Amino acid sequence: MKAAIIRDYDTAIEIDDIAPPQLKEGSVLIAVHAASVNPIDYILQSGAMKENVPLEFPHVMGYDVSGEIVEVGPGVTDFKVGDAVFARPNQEDAGAIAQVARLKTDEIALKPAKLSHEEAASVPLAGLTAWQALMSKAKLKPGDKVLIHAGSGGVGTLAIQIAKHFGAHVATTCSPRNADLVRELGADIVIDYHSQAFDEELSDYDIVFDLLGGETLNRSFKVLKKGGKLVSIKGQDTDDLASKHGVEFEWFLMEPDGAMLSDLAKLLEDGAIRPVIDRVYPMSETREAYERLKDGHAVGKIVVTIDQT
Repeated sequence: MKAAIIRDYDTAIEIDDIAPPQLKEGSVLIAVHAASVNPIDYILQSGAMKENVPLEFPHVMGYDVSGEIVEVGPGVTDFKVGDAVFARPNQEDAGAIAQVARLKTDEIALKPAKLSHEEAASVPLAGLTAWQALMSKAKLKPGDKVLIHAGSGGVGTLAIQIAKHFGAHVATTCSPRNADLVRELGADIVIDYHSQAFDEELSDYDIVFDLLGGETLNRSFKVLKKGGKLVSIKGQDTDDLASKHGVEFEWFLMEPDGAMLSDLAKLLEDGAIRPVIDRVYPMSETREAYERLKDGHAVGKIVVTIDQT
């Protein structure tokens, strides 16, 4: 099969023929129609996390995937050949930018019928990150005041919609060029991070969802009311700012979850939330897709399509 691979850490992505993954018990093989790219892809590619998350080479790039089941393994009863599915696979099964991918059945969900494969592939990692941060970690409830940083990014665009759907008052940070988009998605307050200091404009918030880390994370504690919660995907030292401000702090790593993805699929099917796609590239231009991601100007997700011929 053709796949976008790296042959070692910090080496260039190339498109080459490699052996397809082997079917395992409790898993399926899918013909991949689309994948999307995420910062974790090139962080792992760089070798920055090789002590904690070692890669086997050749390593197939990509963690978000949408496609059609072509083979089911022993013990699989919930899915069948021909089902259109999407997923964020675990580390062992990572390898979405390829003609064939292996997925564990507890990590996949049926693709919403109204979504194209390109749209579906943009959702899993970003959608699960947003859902787990807001619903599982922060326990969002109707009426909560929520600040979501980087609202025009892949995670942010879905997080705004999820928070609004469940009754929150939503503030977000973004550049002026994306202000209309995030308002359209449901943001009640938009902070221009170029000209406004969010920690001076906002106060008494129940939840902050941080995607940036650094000083943005540290300053976010000031926005929360006593007893509020800051959830971040950045595991940095905060100098015990949580206890100083009388709030909770938790950082987390998103976990693949098929049941949770099915809940997201229902919202997508009902039109309660929608994907936002920046650009779509063919697999032959995977390098360009990652360069677009690295430049930091993408709005929503970047998708790669896979030709099965």
